[in-house]
Amino acid sequence: MPADLKKYIRSIRDFPIKGVLFRDITTLLKEPQALNETLNQLLHLTKGTVINKVVGIESRGFIFGAMVANELKAGFILARKPGKLPAETESQTYQLEYGLDKIEIHKDAISTGDKVLIHDDLLATGGTAEAACKLVEKLGGEVVQLSFLVELAFLNGREKMRRYDIKSLITYDSED
Repeated sequence: MPADLKKYIRSIRDFPIKGVLFRDITTLLKEPQALNETLNQLLHLTKGTVINKVVGIESRGFIFGAMVANELKAGFILARKPGKLPAETESQTYQLEYGLDKIEIHKDAISTGDKVLIHDDLLATGGTAEAACKLVEKLGGEVVQLSFLVELAFLNGREKMRRYDIKSLITYDSED
């Protein structure tokens, strides 16, 4: 039976700003058994799905995204904030609570027909993940699944991406 990973997540009040309850995965990452179990559970979510590229969203999405890509024998793609990638990029702007933000990937990272898994540590409002989906599709890839370590279901991020196969290992139905 899979381990309950929720017990490895630390909750920190008023971080990064007052009123936010931050779900900290560093406490899970420092425990080798929890780290391995998380990888195994994420891999289990991909069973029966053809994936040849994994996109990891900056920055905590790089951790498990790269590990999953390695196990699936798939390529790994970085989705980064503007100005962090050295070659020609494609970008996608998305809405934040107060303003806009943007992510980028290399234009040559995705090929037409690639079957892509997008991974991040957290699904909150869904803006960043939705932007990553749009980037993959702009470049000709097909988003076959999104995976998250933690989902804050009460923020309804899943609603923005109803047409995608979304999987998460840990769900918080309320802020507390």
